[in-house]
Amino acid sequence: MKNEIVQLNESEYKAILLQAVAVIEDARQSVAMHVATIASNTHWNIGKLLHERKIESEHGSRVVERLSVDLKERYPKMGVSPRQLWNMKKFYLRYADSDAKLLQAVAVLPWSHNLLLINKGLNDADTLYYAQEVIRKGWNRDLLLNALKMKVHQNQPAPIDNNFDKTLPATQAAYANEVFSSSYNLGFLGVTEPIAELELESRLVNKVKQFLLELGKGFTYIGNQHVLEYNGKESKVDLLFFHRGLHSLVAMDLKIGEFKPEYAGKMNYYLSLLDRLERREDENRSIGIILCAEKNNVEVELALEDMGKPIGVADYQLLIPKEDLKRVISDEIELYERDKKSEDDIE
Repeated sequence: MKNEIVQLNESEYKAILLQAVAVIEDARQSVAMHVATIASNTHWNIGKLLHERKIESEHGSRVVERLSVDLKERYPKMGVSPRQLWNMKKFYLRYADSDAKLLQAVAVLPWSHNLLLINKGLNDADTLYYAQEVIRKGWNRDLLLNALKMKVHQNQPAPIDNNFDKTLPATQAAYANEVFSSSYNLGFLGVTEPIAELELESRLVNKVKQFLLELGKGFTYIGNQHVLEYNGKESKVDLLFFHRGLHSLVAMDLKIGEFKPEYAGKMNYYLSLLDRLERREDENRSIGIILCAEKNNVEVELALEDMGKPIGVADYQLLIPKEDLKRVISDEIELYERDKKSEDDIE
């Protein structure tokens, strides 16, 4: 029997591609977390050994220096400089009395991330916040450093204004509330003055990687100005994503001004088109996010009250406040050499 050639249209192929990307990304994430956990366990146990053997900086420097030389000879690719060995002890002492939730969170972080958190002298609650943000959003070291210097833990975003509880099953609604924030920091775009929506969209598209990190893990970028053609008319979604965890298409509409109720109606229409034209049978309902410069919570609640599609409204920050920017620059200059030296030791 001859093999039949399967013909796929473009939308079917894109669905297969998205699922293949999801499988690969999930596998890569699992491997990275597994490697990080092994490394953290190693650092923890060496730090514990130094502590239990009462190796102190005043009297134990020669012991640590000799230990570093012998370990480097056996494990030349492992970061075991004297400075790093002391860091391992510091790592153990920092979390020796912490609860299991915090230990589990920091155990999967890269070593460079853990060093940043330790050196900032945060309490357990704030440390847990940053560790969870790194895990959820996939922050690299630079993004974590920036977040620490901006003290974003002091301005944690509230849940996004939405109608998810009314339009999605309870489990998916709870997850969607975790995925989406009420505010997004778009400072990485380098915007210094008001810009038109298309330019804002263009900058987001050009820096989609950073934007995905701000959105959080699980997002796959599909495209911008995504065309939806129905009944002889064309509609265009500003930005279209697919979220692996929610298993939903996510449409995003960008507005340079304050939220207006008619934006919700327009998004509701886009979602109807997406569900009718592009959503597969095994996917959940499409979700819409309206990004505005400002929003009034009462107005948003009224606009979404009777909407049949799951829609959320968030605002964004284009610029870091001037006083925060001055502090960030000052801290960056002061700590640059120390952070650079720490990076060299890790390598």
